Amino acid sequence: MSNSLPQSGRAAAQILDELKGFASLDPKYKEGRLWSLSYYLDEDFEKFLGQAYQAFSGANGLNPSAFKSLKRFENEIIGITTHLLHGPAEACGVLTSGGTESCLLAVKTYRDLAASQRRVKKPEMIIPVTAHVAWFKASEYFGVKLRLLPLDAQLRADVSRLEGLINRNTVMILGSAPEYPHGTIDPIEAMGEIAQRHAIPLHVDACVGGFILPFMELNGRALPLWDYRVPGVTSISADLHKYGFAAKGASTISYRNLDYLKHQMFVYQDWPGGVFASPALLGTRPGGAYAAAWATLQYFGQSGYRELAARTCEAVDRLSAGIEAIAGLKLLVAPQGPLLAYGSIDPAVNIFAVGDQMDARGWSINRLQNPDGLHAMVTAQHLAVVDAYLADLQAAVATVRSHPELAQQGSAATYGMLSHVPLRGLVKRRVLDIFAAMYAPGGGAIDLSASVDNAGTEPDAAHGKTPLLERLMMKYVSWKSRQR
Repeated sequence: MSNSLPQSGRAAAQILDELKGFASLDPKYKEGRLWSLSYYLDEDFEKFLGQAYQAFSGANGLNPSAFKSLKRFENEIIGITTHLLHGPAEACGVLTSGGTESCLLAVKTYRDLAASQRRVKKPEMIIPVTAHVAWFKASEYFGVKLRLLPLDAQLRADVSRLEGLINRNTVMILGSAPEYPHGTIDPIEAMGEIAQRHAIPLHVDACVGGFILPFMELNGRALPLWDYRVPGVTSISADLHKYGFAAKGASTISYRNLDYLKHQMFVYQDWPGGVFASPALLGTRPGGAYAAAWATLQYFGQSGYRELAARTCEAVDRLSAGIEAIAGLKLLVAPQGPLLAYGSIDPAVNIFAVGDQMDARGWSINRLQNPDGLHAMVTAQHLAVVDAYLADLQAAVATVRSHPELAQQGSAATYGMLSHVPLRGLVKRRVLDIFAAMYAPGGGAIDLSASVDNAGTEPDAAHGKTPLLERLMMKYVSWKSRQR
């Protein structure tokens, strides 16, 4: 790693060749080995995306009156999106940099709307416990208190508990379509009825589902209503760079009408640089993301997206059936979209140890907690690797069942402790220490099972370090002894 600029510029070919080497330790997403983060199809499409992005890579969406091409892209993207989501003629919105920005904007919008119309000074929002972490981030950033809605037996937001959480400070209600951990669609219709009755905005987080659920439905898959067809829904976030397959940096947030959207916007009239107005969080917005998103929608069209949805659903169905057929495993809930989650029903099979074994076989596996499980965000690309995944999963379960000690080793032990230690504040502080260390000068990768430098904690006498798991265990034992 070099911390200084080269004395003179280097040859372009040499730089590009070195860039390829940087990817050697990345997940093998082009081979279908990664189950989140990336939505890869093939090299021809990647080349097309790159060309569309490059054509407008120097354009800036900061001023919509300057680059009129970008505003046209945005207008057409939002128009297509709201049409897919069954929005009314007056539905409107903006292109954002990603799902997190879209979620943050909804919270800002409804906080300001409630302050303006109802003079709410201590805003609160009601979100399911399975809401994406972006909503928890928005709560912290914008000072909107969270009221968490528990789950029902189907791992959906428990709508029977919703009305009891509403009060005069409630500025918005959230439902997901689908939620990320388990792949279920919250009961949006029932939530919409309650939201309307109390005149509270209802946002649907469809960052995952916005560009696949409509095509699943067109293909004949039965789904509950979740979009603007539900009268109480006032806004929807939907990511283009997930199942829309656009280049990274493209999401949307749309509203039922402009009266809502106005509260999202920022205007400052007294800046010496001129009157300034911005529709979203970012100032500079990369024109390449606009162009690539628009180009992607044109490239696939309705028939292309229906085909992608069909392949994705086939992969989900085959994975679901295969997982259910493995002794000791069970889907946490039947998936309603492209996500699935499964756990262990056999005490001899530690699900986190199964995850470790799958990692060792070259798969990049995500872990869940409450309940413990493994997770897959399935795309059309994964249809080609379903059989290989299931074969390795069956072998991983057999290995873990034969070697119970694996549950106490590596990341299985760490994840098990992190998910079950009741001292959640302690877990947060320890994880923060490790995560922050990645951003120190020369910071490296996260390894939850490795030793980490102490930050004002008890040092290991020999090395000045204590394994994270060991420190958590000591704190947990100390806490338990005080409870007796």
